[in-house]
Amino acid sequence: KEMEEREMNDRQNVFIIGIAGGSASGKSTIASAILDKVGSERITHLRHDSYYKSIDELPIDEHLGEINFDHPDALDTDLLIEHIRQLQLGQAVAVPIYDFVHDRRSSETWRAEPHPIILVEGILVLAEPALREMFDVKIFVDTPSDVRFIRRLKRDIAERGRTTESVIEQYMRTVRPMHLAFVEPSKVYADVIIPQGGFNTVAIDMVADRVRSILSYSGYELAR
Repeated sequence: KEMEEREMNDRQNVFIIGIAGGSASGKSTIASAILDKVGSERITHLRHDSYYKSIDELPIDEHLGEINFDHPDALDTDLLIEHIRQLQLGQAVAVPIYDFVHDRRSSETWRAEPHPIILVEGILVLAEPALREMFDVKIFVDTPSDVRFIRRLKRDIAERGRTTESVIEQYMRTVRPMHLAFVEPSKVYADVIIPQGGFNTVAIDMVADRVRSILSYSGYELAR
């Protein structure tokens, strides 16, 4: 019982922020801005994208007749939750590295160290009840669909070895329908909705100030 109480206290001392929003909405930009303003040495940054299952582990979507990478089942959310719990207890975790060119996990991982703030980012992090319940603050980045599509098109061609045609086809077949089915409805759970993505400096400053105040209240030294 003593150990259980100690674990509960450890977990209560860690503040968890979830950042959701459509594909290419600006989640990473906002996460990076928070890291810059607060200090990356005080925040553990986890991306839901790192927890994609390898292509050979994914079932065929019975409606599409192909693998649906935009469905919640494509992600190993259970492992992400387990990693968050370990970090809450002060334990480092081995985060998967996903190869988006070959659609599979790399054999390598990266070591995430425990910090007083955990920042979890991903399109579906507010759509997963068990994950959502872990967040102390829930943020949704709300960016128009045409802007998101253009950003995604540029990113997937430049960083993930995709063609224009393949990006458009995937967007129409799975990205857009899954956004409407899972991502957009999850906005109702957000405590803060940030329009304009990473261009909304006012909202970013407000969130960063909130994180800094939490750290200060917890007794952590903040650089001026």
